[in-house]
Amino acid sequence: MTSFTVAEETPSVHELVQLYDSVGWSAYTRDPEVLAASVSGSSLVVAARAEREGALVGLARTLSDGHTVAYLQDILVDPVWHGSGVGRQLTDAVLAHHANVRQIVLLTDAESGQRAFYEAVGFTEVRDHEPPLRAFVRLTG
Repeated sequence: MTSFTVAEETPSVHELVQLYDSVGWSAYTRDPEVLAASVSGSSLVVAARAEREGALVGLARTLSDGHTVAYLQDILVDPVWHGSGVGRQLTDAVLAHHANVRQIVLLTDAESGQRAFYEAVGFTEVRDHEPPLRAFVRLTG
C-alpha cells in the first residue's frame, strides 16, 4: 500500500462516483449530478489521495453553521484502503477544521466495525451518551 495525502478539495464527478460505488453507496451514484452538487454544496470537503498515482481513496464532507453544529455527512474510504489510516486522518482533518464548533453530529448505518472506528476517533453513540440524548431522523425516497 502506498502512502496518501489529505487536503481540502472537491473531486471530479467521475472520481466521486467511483469512490461512492466502491463502498456500495449506489443511492448516491444513481444521479451523478446530484452527488456532485451535494458535495460541492458542503461546508467542508476533505479528500484523501494515493500519493503515487493521485487516485481518490477517501473523502469526508460536513455541513455546518461554523459555530454551534457540524454534520459529518459522509466519510468513506475505498475498501482497498481500509485499515491504512485514511479514515482516521480524514476525521482528524474534519475535527481540526471544526475545533470551535460545539457539536459534531454523525448519522450512519449499522455496518459492522463502524462503532469501533467512530469510538476510536472520539464519537459516542447517542444511546450511550451521558446525559441522555435522543436522535431522530426522517428519510425520504
